[in-house]
Amino acid sequence: MAADTYSLQALVLRKTKLGETDLIVTLLAQDGRQVRAVAKGARKPNSSFASRLEIFSEVDLLLVCGKSLDIVKEAKLLNAHIGVREDMEHAAAAAPIVDLLTRLTQPDLESPRLYDLSASALEHAESCDATGALAICAAFMLKAFAFSGFRPSLNRCVMCGQPLASDDSRVQVAFSPAEGGAVCRDCLMFSDTVQVGSDVLSWAHWLMMSTFDEIAQREVPRHISFEILHLCQAWVREHVGSKLKSLEFLFTCGLF
Repeated sequence: MAADTYSLQALVLRKTKLGETDLIVTLLAQDGRQVRAVAKGARKPNSSFASRLEIFSEVDLLLVCGKSLDIVKEAKLLNAHIGVREDMEHAAAAAPIVDLLTRLTQPDLESPRLYDLSASALEHAESCDATGALAICAAFMLKAFAFSGFRPSLNRCVMCGQPLASDDSRVQVAFSPAEGGAVCRDCLMFSDTVQVGSDVLSWAHWLMMSTFDEIAQREVPRHISFEILHLCQAWVREHVGSKLKSLEFLFTCGLF
């Protein structure tokens, strides 16, 4: 009996070598699930999969159901996001997007909005300069946290609801991933906090609430994007259980 086949539109998140010529590809399906599949012979020089299953690519796949992992039978490239993949600064700025998705998504957990958010983020990062791509990445991470159920409180105390954020960089606010975001002095319970400029939290809240179109049209200072990404790294460590290597590379690579 022939194995069942099905179509899948997906975003390529990761590639892992298997044997001498095969690849395991980690995908974000259009319904928000994580799917892992084997692309046989994908590492051969003449393989049709080689250019169609690159990281950041949106693809239309035909998969054959397998015992443990499904098998890629056909792959059609929908959007390669060339501008992200072939420029080193853009690739470094966008890598945390797919890195975070591999940690947030699960095989049996649907989140349909996550695919559209991810595709839009890559499209806007591609159209921006490198500094703009950093802001898009920071905004994506904050939005993805919110979609996944652990949205940080950025403009109010997470405990009492008191407004905290302002545009004054001289005002410092305690930020605690363990407590859920910004915390006023009266409510602070844990010591694992960092002091963050109030203007950084104000920018972070604006990035989380704004569309990518709005973000692309506004110049977000590079140092602000980096400070927000440092907060995102702390948030990932607390709520996902591990740090993102792509963010560590971004902080130390010297490209920006």
